[in-house]
Amino acid sequence: MENQIIDDSFGMTLNDQMRSYIQEISKWSYFLSIIGFIGIGFIILAALFAGMIFGSMSNELGMGMGMMSGGVITVLYLIIGGVYFFPVLYLFRFSTKAKAALRSGSDSELTEAFENLKSHYKFLGIMTIVVLGLYALLFLFGGIGALFMGSGF
Repeated sequence: MENQIIDDSFGMTLNDQMRSYIQEISKWSYFLSIIGFIGIGFIILAALFAGMIFGSMSNELGMGMGMMSGGVITVLYLIIGGVYFFPVLYLFRFSTKAKAALRSGSDSELTEAFENLKSHYKFLGIMTIVVLGLYALLFLFGGIGALFMGSGF
């Protein structure tokens, strides 16, 4: 086989340039994960305060469902914060494991680092598919609703 690029019998080694790339990636991913955790904290605070604000606003306006709408906003923000937590956690784990692997030279820690990076991107990919699917459903139901509104139903 002349075109064989990778042979499982050979071990892969990191050269200095690869190490410097991983080191730089781990610094930026650590920074982004810390910013992500701070963002999650703000989302949770927004969940608590937005629920109270919307609840009191609907009570003041006499809508009658003040706690219901405030509670819905709170739950929605908490769900958003919970979903956002996992990719940030994977990114944080990648950065800490990559830094540890570069310090110790451990292949197993580097493998765990890249496993977390894989999980980070897999999670984001699945969430992208879910969001695109929800958009498609919204457009579909919006189009069906527009057809019914235009036909007089």
